[in-house]
Amino acid sequence: MVNEMQPFFSENQKDPKSIEQPLNLAMKYLSYQPRTIHETNEYLQKKGFDDGIAQKIIEILLDKDYLDDMNFAKLFVESKVRHKAKSKFAFGYDLKKKGISDTIIESVLARYDDQNLALKAVDRKIKTWKNLDHEEFKKKMTNFLRYRGFNYDVILSTLNHFTVDEDD
Repeated sequence: MVNEMQPFFSENQKDPKSIEQPLNLAMKYLSYQPRTIHETNEYLQKKGFDDGIAQKIIEILLDKDYLDDMNFAKLFVESKVRHKAKSKFAFGYDLKKKGISDTIIESVLARYDDQNLALKAVDRKIKTWKNLDHEEFKKKMTNFLRYRGFNYDVILSTLNHFTVDEDD
C-alpha cells in the first residue's frame, strides 16, 4: 500500500503549504504544555510526517522560540521541586527520557542539592508521620525517599535531621 501523503511532501517540500499542516499540528501540540525538541519530533513522526518535514518544523519552532530545551528543563525541574521533589538522579532520568541532552541536564541540576531536595520532599509528609513510633517513622521515610531516587547517605542524613529534631 502506498502512502498517499508521501508524494505531496517529497515533491513540494519547498512549498509553504507543504509545511502548513504539520506546523499547525505542532503549534497545537505545544499549546497544551511546553515540550522538548525530541517530544515534538516524535509527535510529528507519529502523525506520519517524514524526517525532513519534522526537522523543518522544529527549525521554525526553534527560530520563533516556541521550543527551548534549556528553558523546558529549568521549568520542569522547578515545578517538580515545588510539587513533588525527587533526587537529582531521578530528575536527570526524567529529563533524559524527554530527550534533553546531558549538558543541559547537568547545567540545570547544578544549582540543586540532594540533601535540600530530600528535606523538601518529606516536608509535607512529616505531619502525617509525626504520630508514628520511631521504627515505623524510619521505615516510612526511608521507603518514601528511596522511591524518589535518593541514595542511602542522603536518606540517613535526612532521618538524622528529623530524629534529632524530635529529641529536642
